[in-house]
Amino acid sequence: MRIFLKSIPMLILGVVLFVPNVFAANSVTRLDGASRYEVAVNVSKQGWSSASTVVVANGTAYADVLTAAPLAYKYNAPILLTESSKLTTPTKNRISQLKPSKVIVIGGTISVSNNVVSEIKNLGVSTVERIGGRSRYEVAQNISKKLSSNSKAVIANGTAYADSLAIGSYAARNGIPILLTTASSIPEPTKNAMGSKGTTSTIVVGGEISVSKSVYSQLPSPTRIGGNSRFEVAANIAKKYYSSSKAAFVSNGYTYADALAGSVLAAKQNRPMLFTDAGSLPTATRAVIGSNSKNTFTVLGGTISVTTNVVNQLKNVIVGKKVFVDAGHGGYDSGAVGNGLKEKDVNLAVAKLVNSKLSAGGAIPVMARSTDVFLELSERVAKAKSNNANLFVSIHANSASPAATGTETYYYTKYEADNSKRLATQIQNRLYKALNTQNRGVKIGNFHVIRESTMPSSLVELAFISNVNDASKLKSALYQEKAAQAIYEGIIGYY
Repeated sequence: MRIFLKSIPMLILGVVLFVPNVFAANSVTRLDGASRYEVAVNVSKQGWSSASTVVVANGTAYADVLTAAPLAYKYNAPILLTESSKLTTPTKNRISQLKPSKVIVIGGTISVSNNVVSEIKNLGVSTVERIGGRSRYEVAQNISKKLSSNSKAVIANGTAYADSLAIGSYAARNGIPILLTTASSIPEPTKNAMGSKGTTSTIVVGGEISVSKSVYSQLPSPTRIGGNSRFEVAANIAKKYYSSSKAAFVSNGYTYADALAGSVLAAKQNRPMLFTDAGSLPTATRAVIGSNSKNTFTVLGGTISVTTNVVNQLKNVIVGKKVFVDAGHGGYDSGAVGNGLKEKDVNLAVAKLVNSKLSAGGAIPVMARSTDVFLELSERVAKAKSNNANLFVSIHANSASPAATGTETYYYTKYEADNSKRLATQIQNRLYKALNTQNRGVKIGNFHVIRESTMPSSLVELAFISNVNDASKLKSALYQEKAAQAIYEGIIGYY
């Protein structure tokens, strides 16, 4: 930015000492194991030191067990998993430790064989009850018969597991049966279950591909919680029912076993179930974490299901925060020019790096521009507001006499003055160190983009494009990377 554009009153607030890169972190606990059976055992250890009842289900077929969470919650029972033909060793050992007087087996003999039932009885369990049926729809109906009276029912697609698991903790906590449907028609067992329980209202989980308009119209007083993906459906459930909760469970959205085992523990702790990809948090999951300021997470499954990268994103205090990254100038407005550089190009290069770092860190960055285009100052502010940005960071390079040198960061006092000052300070304290430039301090600057932005906002001047030494750094890919890292860490430091 040319220095003559700044011919307005400014106040240097002084130099703040460098703050070490030690950041606060969200709390993340992982419940894992060498197999899905061990994960279920470790979930049970987190929530139960003993249990009079245990629920056992097939760990490799989801059809029968989608609706088991409300039943397990009613009896304060952990859900353990087994193979069809034999009781898995981790599950056998855990049943012995819990010493239940009753085990409820979910599904018919194809799902859980009579041999497994015999093995359970041989552990000294006095009562083994099987809840089965000729189809997954009938199993759901028979489970609903065991629940207390409730005029509500959850309706989810029975040929896909994600929606049932996303609503499982809420349904369990509130004693609401989960009944299953096909996309295009309501199976007779589901109709019969609603009739016998006197269902007067339904919560339909999933979009119209999962539960069609035709099915929806046949249900009593339906309310749909949908979304464009399984991640968005789970996020929308969390928004609707858990907006005040600062904690959540997180499971891989493409596998069912870990979320099933964790659903009852989530219900006991009154927390939602959120879904993730194995390698990175989806935008929908990030968004609900950020909007609800969630900061405590229980991750279900090992590093194949949920990688360390996802855990690191969850730990990062910027997870889900929307940060507006404004690369100053652009298009026909080149900004300052000097020493073979155009300011607009430097600004964009650093802004792209900041954007990538924020995204990798779990935030939701929004760029004012990602190409060489011109935007009015008012357009930049409007875009930040329309995206409900939590922070606004504008990136510039300075220009004055050839002798002028150094790094400075600005804020304004119209909106969020204290927070804007804190943001500017966190960035400045790292930026001049990273660039090894003169520290020109944190200042008040009456610039449109930080004056009119209603969220905490700052404008950074990386260095002087008009100074030979500063310009050599602005031209360097290494120093552009250092600048971006410093801005990124400053944003983390703000939180």
